[in-house]
Amino acid sequence: MTDETAAADLRNEVDAFLRDHDPHTMDRIDFLRARYDAGLAWVDYPHELGGRALDRSLQPIVDAAFLAAGAPDNAPHRNVIGLGMAAPTILKYANEADQKRWLRPLWTGEEIWCQLFSEPGAGSDLATAGTKAVRDGDSWIVNGQKVWTSLAHEATWALLIARTDPDVPKHRGLSYFVCDMSSPGVDVRALRQLTGEAEFNEVFLNDVRVPDANRLGELGEGWKVTQTTLMNERVAIGAGLAPREGGPIGFLCRTWRAGANEKSTAGTHDRVLQLWERAEAARLTTARLRQQMAAGLPGPEGSGAKLTYALLAQEISSLEVDILGDEGMRFDDYTSRRPDLDEESRRPGTYRFLRTKGNSIEGGTSEIMRNIIAERVLGLPSEPRVDIDLPWKELAR
Repeated sequence: MTDETAAADLRNEVDAFLRDHDPHTMDRIDFLRARYDAGLAWVDYPHELGGRALDRSLQPIVDAAFLAAGAPDNAPHRNVIGLGMAAPTILKYANEADQKRWLRPLWTGEEIWCQLFSEPGAGSDLATAGTKAVRDGDSWIVNGQKVWTSLAHEATWALLIARTDPDVPKHRGLSYFVCDMSSPGVDVRALRQLTGEAEFNEVFLNDVRVPDANRLGELGEGWKVTQTTLMNERVAIGAGLAPREGGPIGFLCRTWRAGANEKSTAGTHDRVLQLWERAEAARLTTARLRQQMAAGLPGPEGSGAKLTYALLAQEISSLEVDILGDEGMRFDDYTSRRPDLDEESRRPGTYRFLRTKGNSIEGGTSEIMRNIIAERVLGLPSEPRVDIDLPWKELAR
């Protein structure tokens, strides 16, 4: 089947679906469930998991057709970890029964996912994670502390890495689980950040019981599974689908056209144009990266996209505050609260200036991204690592 034939067939399928499912009269969740069951959720997934087993590059055709019909979407900005990181990991490592159990409510947004990876002593060097899992019959008893956990306060499920063997080197003693966030012993505590909001959390795990049936991958091979999640995370952050003038550059252009350009210099005008060009180049580059991903797993190139996004977002938000002048010093609301993702487009430039400071930390620091690019893309010598062969329990902490 040619791409043109597949695209035409998909448009016909969407039209037929919409004739039988009126998005203006159906309940939103019922509509999304029906769309999933019809194989029109993520077209590259298998038929029984909401897809058509087609090339991922055909997804925009389906999404555009539903958008034009005024159909509700699955609010992807509210379940970034589930859609961008958990789903591809589940697809690769979970058994068929668990795939069917988790993927449908994940895609419809009925179940939110979070990621229990980073710890106070294991951030950039995630392989040193010390959260402990001890076997107890058909379950594991988990104890430890995680930090910087987005959406933990809303999540139904969490991707969890825990140390199941402290007697082997750090990369070989981890196992990967799916944890029910409603389990006894899961304690979520808000972390207030620079913007005043509590977007992140620290999560304490006190004798939390996780069934061995919820383990993804083989025992002790959690690092291998983790790499799938992390590579998808970096692509989700740095190579997300965005229209022209989407994201940070869109806010800058909106501010510029609203009248800020009238009091700016020629140098400022030149700077806006330079950032617009760089943002557009990054968008086109990441579009090509996503096309390459359609043929297989994401690779280290996602680290380049993530690094580029972090640097650009910070430069753009800084310029937006500069061209606002005195107005750029004002902040609308510093109340300690959970963020409302639907309000972000109405926040002032100062909010974006503060929030983008986290872009170079979340999803892997920019320093780690540079290491990955140097070693895995450019083939430069690795940094000296003296702890690779040491048992985890002998590492200095």
